[in-house]
Amino acid sequence: MPIYEYRCLECGKRSSVLTKSVGQEVEAQCSHCASANMRRLISSFAHHKSVATIHQESGPPPGYADPNYYSDPRNIGRNVEESFRKHGMDVPDSVQETIKAARDGDLPKGMDL
Repeated sequence: MPIYEYRCLECGKRSSVLTKSVGQEVEAQCSHCASANMRRLISSFAHHKSVATIHQESGPPPGYADPNYYSDPRNIGRNVEESFRKHGMDVPDSVQETIKAARDGDLPKGMDL
């Protein structure tokens, strides 16, 4: 569903019009003063990336290429801890306990190193 932007030639304010399809006739009306004297604007567009593309572009986590990276128990959970820090959040106790247990060799079911 495209969104078109218009500038009102009466009050000068911008209004957006949502349409159901690209080919739909649009009769724009100012959402501020209700004037129909509108000029269509060239607006920017959004481009969304897939999760796969984001992962591909960001590359592997630091040290991941080294096959022995996770042999060092200190590296288990580092990416999770860093993500929480980066967002200014404390790591929840349950997550800290899981990471500590993994570092001590007690991995969650179904996980092998």
